[in-house]
Amino acid sequence: MSKQLDARSAASGAYLDHAASSALRPEAIAAMTDAFGLVGNAASVHAHGRAARRALEESRESVADRLGALPSEVVFTAGGTESDNLGLKGLYWARRAQRPSRDVVMTSAVEHHAVLDVVDWLVKSQGAQAVTLPVDRSGAVRPDALAAALAQWGERVALVSVMWGNNEVGTINPVAELAELANAADVPLHVDACQAVGQIPVGLAESGAAALSVAAHKFGGPVGAGALVLSRRHDAVALLHGGGHERGLRSGTSDLVAIRGMAAALDAATEDLAGSAARLARLRGRLAEGVLRLAPDALLNGAPLGAGRLPGNAHFSFPGCEGDSLLMLLDAAGVACSTGSACTAGVASASHVLLAMGVQQEVARASLRFSFGWNSAEEEVDLALRALPDAIARARAARPDSVPV
Repeated sequence: MSKQLDARSAASGAYLDHAASSALRPEAIAAMTDAFGLVGNAASVHAHGRAARRALEESRESVADRLGALPSEVVFTAGGTESDNLGLKGLYWARRAQRPSRDVVMTSAVEHHAVLDVVDWLVKSQGAQAVTLPVDRSGAVRPDALAAALAQWGERVALVSVMWGNNEVGTINPVAELAELANAADVPLHVDACQAVGQIPVGLAESGAAALSVAAHKFGGPVGAGALVLSRRHDAVALLHGGGHERGLRSGTSDLVAIRGMAAALDAATEDLAGSAARLARLRGRLAEGVLRLAPDALLNGAPLGAGRLPGNAHFSFPGCEGDSLLMLLDAAGVACSTGSACTAGVASASHVLLAMGVQQEVARASLRFSFGWNSAEEEVDLALRALPDAIARARAARPDSVPV
């Protein structure tokens, strides 16, 4: 009974944390339900195996088409973190095998920890040299910064990794320009595109990137499904060894149910991308206007609302509040949002993204991310705006240094 009550309560609230995970799309549920009826391993040669294989390859072709790639360039994984690990480690090992002097890995300080922690591991365990690319006040990597770093480190550069759209503040990087610079220097560019797919156009060939990391649950697919879209122009070394599945880069029996759900969700997410983005931007704009009206001292972090920002992202700092307190007060009012990446939730520290952007620590700790998805509604914006004034007042009063009025 309590689980049913919790489910009804959650359904009646405002879920504004799609950047952490979005709800399963009906199309994904239908595709997964059908796939549950398939019996057979896609690697088997009998009729059941061939049927499973056909379903797998149809999904691969669909994902490739939606992401501007060849089917042979889609390597299915268990999600964004595995894709980032395979992309960075695999490309790094392949490059060093070609030339041992290639030991430099470049990335920015605002990346997801699925990238930052991999780079840290490569430094500590594989002898890599990490080079951090600076970001501007909006959190973007500027092409001139990459050009300068590539010129400084020359042929020692093994790879560059930069996210397409930031998971916290939503800032979009100029991926095509960065890829052009990297390609001119004969350096592969890995792009964490987990937040961008389903919100803005993302394509491997058009961008010029060497590899893209994708996570299905960000655009209405199932948790536990993702892909590394790896250009045929580049080699990578596998993390998992066994049966040689997925172009020899990801051994293991394919999770056909999850993959079918991912492909269906991606089809739905990109069918009318412009219309979907416009709808998200309208909802985000209503929220931002209301927040700044109710809390005039609130600060919008990241790029301005427009083409330089993911349409479903709004990130604010509320001076005088602790972000964690504000989060819990809003949650009690039925509004789900986030203080940053869900992968670092529960860690009482200022966002590394905001600090890298030059935001002062106290302001960074007073921040919340609101993110919209495919089933977000105006009523959720209304609920959030109704709950916000009281939550801000109580969060400020709860600070140890607050002074009673």
